[in-house]
Amino acid sequence: MSLFSKLFGGGTGAKSSGPTPVEYAGFNIFPEPVSGPGGFRIGARIEKTEDGETKSHLMIRADVINSEKDAIDASVNKAKQMIDQQGDAIFP
Repeated sequence: MSLFSKLFGGGTGAKSSGPTPVEYAGFNIFPEPVSGPGGFRIGARIEKTEDGETKSHLMIRADVINSEKDAIDASVNKAKQMIDQQGDAIFP
């Protein structure tokens, strides 16, 4: 095992699959609340693949929610709202 693998945990144990995406209006929403003091901030990665190119937008809000499960639900709802309001304009 190389030095970098040891430092960064490569090649050991099961790999985390990350958040399960929620499909909505042709977009994939990956809820990724940010843990911090007092709870979890609303956060999600919004992706859309067109013509073989994946575009991504990271959404983070100041709202803090105590429960991680509630923060995940709120993150998905906020991302859906953003998609409804802005559509493809969320991507630079």
